Amino acid sequence: MATTAQPMSSLPSGAGICTTAPDILYLPELVFGGLVWILVASTRVEPANPLAWVMFVSIFCFVMTFLWMVIFACGGHKNSYGWAAADFAYHFLAVIFYLSAGVVLAYITMGIKPAVSISPLFRIYQIDISAVVFAFATTLLYFIHAILSIIRWKNF
Repeated sequence: MATTAQPMSSLPSGAGICTTAPDILYLPELVFGGLVWILVASTRVEPANPLAWVMFVSIFCFVMTFLWMVIFACGGHKNSYGWAAADFAYHFLAVIFYLSAGVVLAYITMGIKPAVSISPLFRIYQIDISAVVFAFATTLLYFIHAILSIIRWKNF
């Protein structure tokens, strides 16, 4: 049985993005980033400005990761060196964005901790804790993707 394994120096396209090391992380990044977006949107937006940054990061990274995945799946990258560099640059930017959003969200969540667990704020507090966990998990996924992308870029 012959296999059509691509060398490390080529960029995948089509269904190949579901089998290569960095690109298999697109779907978990979308799921975890979408969960951050949903969880932050489902709570009260207070204070509005820092949570607006978290919403911007989660929506921006969700949309860009989806577009990036579609470009790779459709073969729009034409297997060029520039796309490998851009893949690393985008994922590194996403790491910085999500790390900053996770820290802001964690700080805000610590500030709203209710004194009593039967308080109406306790449910919002629990949702915000979930959002913080998913924000840092998404940061880790983007970080792993960035590391694997730079390795692929250097081996291109």
